[in-house]
This record gives sequence, structure tokens and C-alpha cells, in this order.
Amino acid sequence: MLVRPLEERDIPAALRAILDGSLAPEVEYRDDYARYAAAARTARAQGHELLVVELDGEVVGFCQLLMLRHFHHGGGTCAELEAVHVRAESRGRGAGAALVAEAERRAREAGCYRMQLTSNKVRLDAHRFYLAHGYTASHEGFKKDLQLDLT
Repeated sequence: MLVRPLEERDIPAALRAILDGSLAPEVEYRDDYARYAAAARTARAQGHELLVVELDGEVVGFCQLLMLRHFHHGGGTCAELEAVHVRAESRGRGAGAALVAEAERRAREAGCYRMQLTSNKVRLDAHRFYLAHGYTASHEGFKKDLQLDLT
């Protein structure tokens, strides 16, 4: 198993992992890989990391790691874990654990004081996964859609 930064050639496989686990696959642009390549370049330019996990040489999972400088906590840096997805047929083989562990390692290396994430309330398997990996359900999350037309 290998966790590494996303490369442009990985975009179709990373998107497949996202689509496989998405609660709203209709918001993804299934064949517009250029859109995702541009998003990856922008994310990296902003200091975020995009990671993939390979099993048997095939990309089966993806996550995004954002590092945010807070004003509070003495201006400390906090890591946010986003879009953790592993293809259904590859779950239960350690790919998600490897992604999260590598994201945590990178966050620690960057001096982050905390790793945080949100998970949709209906994702009970994901909640069990995060709890088993040392996360606590310490906060209630809120979201508000600001843009309904995604075209």
C-alpha cells in the first residue's frame, strides 16, 4: 500500500473514488478532468495537499488536507481533513487508515496543533471508522449552501 500526492494522471481514479462514496454525485463533473486538474493546482498553490492511496498499484482512495492558520490558539495552524473516499470494493483493507495516518503525519510535520473533520450524519460507518482512529465527536457541525447553481 502506498499513500502519495495526487498526480494529474490520478484524477480519473480519484474522481471514481469520490463518486463511489459521494452522497451527491450529481454535483461532480464526471468527464471534465481539466476542471479537477485546475482545482488541484489551486489547492496546492494554497498549501493544501491532495493524497491518493494505491492498493496493488491502483489508486483506490483520495483525501484532501487543508492547513489553516487560526487567529485563535495563538495563531496556530489547524489541519482539516476533507473528502476522504475509498472505493467500495477496496474498503476494509486499510486504505482509509493509511490515508488518514499519512494526512496526520503531514499535519504534525507542518506543526498543526489539531486535525479536524466533518462527516455527514448519515455516514455511520465513517463515524465508526473515525472513532476507531482516535477522533472524538466533540462538536456539532453546520453547513449552508451558498451557491445552488453549480454550472
